[in-house]
Order: sequence, then structure tokens, then C-alpha cells
Amino acid sequence: MPKVKFTKTALKAQRDALKQFTRFLPTLQLKKQQLQMEMRLCQAALSENEGREADLRRRLDHWIALFGDVDSTGRLSRLVVREAVETGEKNIAGVDVPTFREVRFADIRYDLFIEEPWFDDAIVMLKQILSVRAEHEILQRQYDLLAMELRTTTQRVNLFEKVKIPECRANIKRIQIFLGDMSTASVARSKIAKKKSQEVAA
Repeated sequence: MPKVKFTKTALKAQRDALKQFTRFLPTLQLKKQQLQMEMRLCQAALSENEGREADLRRRLDHWIALFGDVDSTGRLSRLVVREAVETGEKNIAGVDVPTFREVRFADIRYDLFIEEPWFDDAIVMLKQILSVRAEHEILQRQYDLLAMELRTTTQRVNLFEKVKIPECRANIKRIQIFLGDMSTASVARSKIAKKKSQEVAA
């Protein structure tokens, strides 16, 4: 911590700093609240996403039971290939986070006459599961970015509340006391000097 100078200039600097900290603190506190709310929403979206995946997996289990051999499930996984995950971006409380759009799958053809009639439905179900899982990854990334920003914002709030503002107030008080003592001492010296000059003149 830099040494405080006991001057009127230093007093003004400390008052200006205090004014700045007290002006920015409510904004930081509001941002902290927004981030906490957004993280709760994101957590709810993650839970809902996990529920959807669990439901889709239960429904897919019925299809898997129809496959007579391991080769059928192998063919199914070879026909559902994830090419890319399309994402966007949005700003949440000053943080740029990715948003899920869709999953692009490779266009792999297969012979409808060879495969079982329910093969199409199983492929659709597997694509839905992979899409939900990709969405989960994006939601988790959102949550992680918001959590990182919340940590930084909380540190700044604590710095302002517990360090900077009390420090400025303490410095202002010390400088005012010092300047007050100096002013009192100056008045006392001038009175003594005046009394002596009067005594000399007499």
C-alpha cells in the first residue's frame, strides 16, 4: 500500500477515489446478482437437458431390444455421424457465451430394402440423443464462463467493499486529523508570535 501524504491534494485524491469506488460498487453488485440469476437459469436448463436425454435413452432402449445382433447396432452408429455443431453467441451480463443451434449430421445413404422397417425411427432417435448431448456441452460451457465471470466480479465487489472503500475512509480521516492538528498548531504559533511582538513593543 503506498504511503499516504498528509496534504490537501492527497485529501482531494482520496475523496475522489472514494467517490469513484462508491459509484462503481452498486454496478458491480448488480452484475453479481445478474450472474447468479443467469447461473441458476443455466443450471435449470442443464437439468432439463439431462432429463430429456434420459427420456430419449429409455425410448431408444426399446429400439435396441429389436436389434437381433451386435452388427445391427454397429451399422446404426456408422450411419449416424456428427459432422459439426452449429453455435451462436449471446451476451449475458457482459459475458459472451455460446448458444446451441443444431447438430449437422453426415448424409449417409443406406438401402431401405435391406434394413428393418423400424431402422429409420432408430436413426432419428439416435440423432436426437446426440443433439441433446451436444446442447448439454454448450450449456455446460455457458455455465463455466458465467461461473468464471462471477468469481472475478465477486472478487472486485469484495475488494471495493472490504478493502478500497474502508481504506479511503480511514485515509481521509487520518489526513483530516493531521491537517486539523497542523491548523491548530499554526493558530497557536501565530498567537504566541503576536503576544511576543506585543511584549517587545511594550
